[in-house]
Amino acid sequence: MMPILILAAGAASRMRGTDKLMQDVDGQPLLARQIQIAQAVSTDVRVAVPPPPHLRYDLVAQTTAHPVTVKDAAQGMGASLRTIFATLGPQDTHAMLLLGDLPDITENDLRKVQQAIRTCPDALIWRGATEDGRGGHPIIFERTLFPAFAKPLGDDGGRDIVKQAGNKVHLVPLPGTRARLDLDTPEDWAAWRATRHIT
Repeated sequence: MMPILILAAGAASRMRGTDKLMQDVDGQPLLARQIQIAQAVSTDVRVAVPPPPHLRYDLVAQTTAHPVTVKDAAQGMGASLRTIFATLGPQDTHAMLLLGDLPDITENDLRKVQQAIRTCPDALIWRGATEDGRGGHPIIFERTLFPAFAKPLGDDGGRDIVKQAGNKVHLVPLPGTRARLDLDTPEDWAAWRATRHIT
């Protein structure tokens, strides 16, 4: 079973005091929703979270997903990637990376990217994309790339790893912009809710 690695340790500082991963989406916190759709695809879901005490850690602990504490979460996404990829073992041939803050991503999107491994087996990276071809999430990495995540990574995360894979990156178009639509500010959330007629 392919592990799904959810990144949920970021500070969300642009939310000005509220936590975007605890925002209500379809009647539950966004992070709970992300775990739910991931668990519909894989029984091995691991979530990078800040150390306890923290609401996100508590939320993950109430599910069957595995919380992965990122002690140096303040250092940015690179710390989260390094910590969560270190949990992978030799039995893991692929791993799917999913951002915790994509409110429109669906279970079917995850499955579509996963299925691309069979249709394009020569790739090293299979990546969800927008309809117009911009790379987004989820991203599946083949095991030979795992060691690259042990090296120092900046807040750009795995962008350099994807870039270095060159023509071994296979893009999987998903509907609209949901492969990239993240909501970082209260204004972003208000605009998104307006489009869904949520008050």
